[in-house]
Amino acid sequence: MTAEEILSIARAQIGIKEDPPSSNDVKFNTAYYDREVSGPGYAWCAVFVWWCFREAGASQLYYGGKKTAYCPTLEAFHKAQAVTGGYQPGDVIFFNFNGKKNAQHVGICESWDGEKITTIDGNTGTGNEANGGAVLRRRRDKSFIVGAYRPVYQEDTMTQAEFDQKMDDYLSRVASQPASAWAQEFLAQAQKEGITDGTRPQSFATREEVATMLLNLRK
Repeated sequence: MTAEEILSIARAQIGIKEDPPSSNDVKFNTAYYDREVSGPGYAWCAVFVWWCFREAGASQLYYGGKKTAYCPTLEAFHKAQAVTGGYQPGDVIFFNFNGKKNAQHVGICESWDGEKITTIDGNTGTGNEANGGAVLRRRRDKSFIVGAYRPVYQEDTMTQAEFDQKMDDYLSRVASQPASAWAQEFLAQAQKEGITDGTRPQSFATREEVATMLLNLRK
């Protein structure tokens, strides 16, 4: 599970809203509570983050495989993984918009430039940052951040055999390319003088090949 996979799932939900407005009746809550719910007791910013990790098959990265819809509980659970700066895509970011220190809202970091953070949030809106009823991409000042944690993602890896095969494929493609127009005259002259055989004009030359060409040049 990678950070980009979580973000892809979150981005695909952008624009989804409660129906009716201000009801908290939304598919993320239905999945969380195993039934359709509505009312002020069902705020769902944390539920949205839970849903994204569940959809990715990585619920353990949210709350150890369990459920919580309460931001302070989620933040406290991940105290050992807390980060205080240098935020990265996939970090889970806690906000407070009232000047307090408690976690009031949560979203998933998409980017960070040192001053502003962009997140994908559930239950947000232009009229109410922490209870706006929609999934949106939000860009906010760092002053609103009160905490964050970094899930232990498994980044994409490649075996040596896979790397070798990709390199072989790349070198084969390069070797099949003809000489550039500007170099054709020079290459033809080098072939005529026996410096090179002219094959693989845009491929890499080994030290062995360079030594051979230099010796041919001296003949």
